Amino acid sequence: MGVEQCYWGLCFVPLDADGSKFFGFSEFLAALALMVLAWTIADVRYRFRLRTAPLPLQGLTFIVIGAVGCLALLTDWWRAEQWPVPKGNLVTSAGWQAFLGGLFLLTFMTWVWFAFIRPAVFSRWNSRRFVQQVYRAILRGSPAELPEIADELSRSAKTLIEYSWQSRELKAYHEQRKPGKETAHERLLRVRRYAYDALLIIADRKFCRHVVQASPITALALFEETAAQQKFNVPLDTFAKNITSEAIANRDSFAYHEVEGYYTGYVGFHKPLTKALYGNYALVDSLGQVFDVDYRERQRWDAEQWETFCRLVLVTFRSYIESGAGNQHSSVLFRVVHDIQGSISGLYKINGSTSEWWADDSLKRLRVVVDFAIDAIKILDARKDDFYTTLRRRDGDHHRDVYDLIAELMFEIVFEAASVKAPKELCWAVQHNDVWGKFFGSFAPEGSAARIIKYKLRRLIYDEISRMGEWPNFKGSRVLGMAMNVLGLKDHGTDYEKPTRALRKAVLSWTKEHYARIAAESPRVAADCLVDGMVYEAEGPRLVKIGMQILDRPPSRTVLELDPAATEKST
Repeated sequence: MGVEQCYWGLCFVPLDADGSKFFGFSEFLAALALMVLAWTIADVRYRFRLRTAPLPLQGLTFIVIGAVGCLALLTDWWRAEQWPVPKGNLVTSAGWQAFLGGLFLLTFMTWVWFAFIRPAVFSRWNSRRFVQQVYRAILRGSPAELPEIADELSRSAKTLIEYSWQSRELKAYHEQRKPGKETAHERLLRVRRYAYDALLIIADRKFCRHVVQASPITALALFEETAAQQKFNVPLDTFAKNITSEAIANRDSFAYHEVEGYYTGYVGFHKPLTKALYGNYALVDSLGQVFDVDYRERQRWDAEQWETFCRLVLVTFRSYIESGAGNQHSSVLFRVVHDIQGSISGLYKINGSTSEWWADDSLKRLRVVVDFAIDAIKILDARKDDFYTTLRRRDGDHHRDVYDLIAELMFEIVFEAASVKAPKELCWAVQHNDVWGKFFGSFAPEGSAARIIKYKLRRLIYDEISRMGEWPNFKGSRVLGMAMNVLGLKDHGTDYEKPTRALRKAVLSWTKEHYARIAAESPRVAADCLVDGMVYEAEGPRLVKIGMQILDRPPSRTVLELDPAATEKST
């Protein structure tokens, strides 16, 4: 033991070199090596958590670990040189080592707490760092990072929606804000802007691709929180649109798995993500862009993708009807139904095909759209009370309700199917079996909504045909050609024909009166009315429909006598 020295009442004794030692510089280096190893092998997820902690954890860790290391090194040097320390029990050698070791352990435990035990979520304390880290990850666009970041965002869904401005609120804030120094209250409001920006940032198309593929739970959490908090005007519209686009593009996504319980078990029955995003009409209507997939993408979709898209739309349509909003104009649904209608615009390309036309994708898309219309009618029929509607719309009446929406879709289907005129077998399969039989056949819907829509459809068909009496045109000619093909040129008196008997009578009556005159004045339009197997004989004048040949039997001939063109002109 060295000599005790006192100065002004404060005594110092040399530090005992042989005293107890349990946390020195060598122990610090060993612990630091393990900590560095843990930090190095931590993946993207844990580095993101540490960088978004409420504390500036990286900077604090560097400062504390550096200070502990320097003090541990200095302590060992002090002991080795036996330099004097204050005499007394206020701070002993063991206590000093315990303090340094405890400080090091506390730093490590804080790191573990935020990385593993209680990761931070978006809050007022870390809003800026949180948004910065998400923004940088999306800018880097690393396929290894984005799925992890997407999954991490799911835990912050509640606070992101809670803090985020709604569009109208942000606009009002900017209008009321006065220039000058930022107040304390405005600094708090910045957190809301950070949340708003975060929701805009995650709308990145590449990020949405990874959300759909690797972390659909993130989209589920965001949309569930939006619905739960009734904040439908948060900026999730572009995010929702891109989720829809990527879900259709990825055939392994929820859009293909959440089908029916028969195929996919519990998820198929529950359909969590499908219901969260598409099953709330108020949410879809507020977001507006959920189904606004770029037209260039839609042009590349095949029948399976259109079927999936239609299934998602029907989920929203069901919510629209069940919520009682059917009397309100829905720009979202009217727009998306128009997009679905456009999927069959290329059907004319199979006209004249003679080889494996039944496997053509355009024909498959036709069946998908027909089924969509039928399913929409069934949803309407499931409602106890019908919505008010005007059965007959006058020309120039731009008001359209949900019944008009479906009837007009069915009319466009009829019009597109009418472009297939030959050969006879293909024409009949498309026009009658795939379209007309589904709309008016024995297994067609028969509820009150179905009767309203069928009435409107028959009216649309006849009105289009009757317009040719004033102005012969190729649209009316196509519709007339299909009507004569599927309805026939005479009534056979069967129950199967009952739903369209009045339409047949009206169409044939109009044809008798006008067709010969049109044939004389506009031969090309008149010829366009005739499908394969139907001929016009000017000598009669008459229309003759030649049936299909069955085995060795001669084909049947059905004749419709027409009023002479001269008689029509004289009247």
